[in-house]
Amino acid sequence: MAAENNQAVDAQEERGRRKTRTGTVVSDKMDKTVVVKVERRYAHPLYGKQVTRTKKYHAHDENNDFHVGDVVRITETRPLSKLKRWRVSELIERAR
Repeated sequence: MAAENNQAVDAQEERGRRKTRTGTVVSDKMDKTVVVKVERRYAHPLYGKQVTRTKKYHAHDENNDFHVGDVVRITETRPLSKLKRWRVSELIERAR
C-alpha cells in the first residue's frame, strides 16, 4: 500500500513540474503578449562543433511590463490562445 502511495505522489509531482526557459524579448507590439527568443546550444552529433539554435515563444504579459531587449524567464502554462502556451514568470535583466 505504501509503495502505491509513493508512486502516486511521484506521478503527481512529475505532472505538476512545469518547463521554464530563459530568453530575450524580441517583440512587444501585441497587447498582453511578448515574443521571447530562446537560444539553446548543443554539440553537433557527428562533428562536435557547438551549434546554436533559436526558437520564438509567444508569452503572456498581463500588464505589458516587458519590452524589447529584456531578459525574462517564461513558464509553460495551459493554452491561452492559438499560439500562447507560455507565461512570463520573472524579469531577469532590464534592457539598457
